[in-house]
Amino acid sequence: MTSPGADRLRALRDRLLRLHAALLDRERRAWEAEHGPITSGRFLQLLIHDDAFAWLRPLSGIIAAIEAALDEDELPADVEPFFREAQRLLRSGEAVAFATKYHAALQESPDIVMAHADVVKTLPRADRSAG
Repeated sequence: MTSPGADRLRALRDRLLRLHAALLDRERRAWEAEHGPITSGRFLQLLIHDDAFAWLRPLSGIIAAIEAALDEDELPADVEPFFREAQRLLRSGEAVAFATKYHAALQESPDIVMAHADVVKTLPRADRSAG
């Protein structure tokens, strides 16, 4: 599927995936520093089930929703809700558990700051100054 909406949605998804990967990398390093090395399978189980990683689930959910929309035969007519949801999560502070951990990650990691900036570039221009 190729349309301006689909292209924008793919760009958002790709940038959110890079941000997500940077956050996962940071969280895995922190976990392993405290608990010792773990396998990728064990890390996946922790991501899914352990409360320590619950704060990442809203971001994972947005990515999954975008993937599902892109996999449909026909893209929703309005893709803006995906952008608003990303904006709300990353910049509003409404999701307190996410915001607290996310802001700490932004303070500690230049890679996460760069990935965040890349996501913000995909958000509508009017939303860029809102946060």
